[in-house]
Amino acid sequence: MEKMTIIQAVLCGVVYWLAVGNLPFVGLWSLQRPLVCGMITGLILGHPVQGAVIGATINLVYLGFMSAGGSMPADMGLAGVLGTAYAIVGGLDTDTALALAVPIGILGTIVWAGRMTFDCFFVHIADKYIEKEQYNKIWRANVLFPQIMCFIMTAIPCALAAYFGSNYIQGILNMLSGKVLTVFQIIGGLMPALGIAITLQYIFKGESKVFLFVGFLLAVYSKLPLLTLGIIALLVAVVYVQVTSAMEPARAAVVDDEDDEEDD
Repeated sequence: MEKMTIIQAVLCGVVYWLAVGNLPFVGLWSLQRPLVCGMITGLILGHPVQGAVIGATINLVYLGFMSAGGSMPADMGLAGVLGTAYAIVGGLDTDTALALAVPIGILGTIVWAGRMTFDCFFVHIADKYIEKEQYNKIWRANVLFPQIMCFIMTAIPCALAAYFGSNYIQGILNMLSGKVLTVFQIIGGLMPALGIAITLQYIFKGESKVFLFVGFLLAVYSKLPLLTLGIIALLVAVVYVQVTSAMEPARAAVVDDEDDEEDD
């Protein structure tokens, strides 16, 4: 079992803040993804490859992740940072790390709800700046104050959880050793299937159904590496979009002709 230093814990907290702080060029589509923040957490702890592997495993659960209307079903950034940190420090396998990361991600929704609640006060501060015609200060209410609040609510708790939680992770594992830990490992092994199934719900529709079977057969029987399969899938998608776009005028003309016949 490794020992996490205070500096490493603070850096983990900063990574989590950057992941969920909605800053330009970082956040939902980059650092918040468990694959990315897991790799960076592993880099902080001196094991970047292991961090990327653990982060990628956690990321499978969130393949179908969607945050609509301000709702947050899970905090995958927190799951990626703490799940990876606990796995590396405690020497956990990926399945056990995944089983621990998912509840952590659900717990992170409290942070999201708290941020959305307290950020409402900054809107009234901006209104006061407008009433006083202090337009040069509006950025404080829009950027500065919310980010300070976000840092307090994310970086500090995450750093404390990373530092103190990692010290007790081995004791918790010893307490759960045996059947309980085996159950965690089985659950963790099943969770990636859930993420893939959610993604398949979006793929298995309309004309795209055939591509699911083509991709499956190609992956199983061609024995090509994943990078090559990804490039082939990208090229097929580009050709498909080009062909369907070219066919749209013809389809529209057919629909217009049918409408004209019905009118006659």
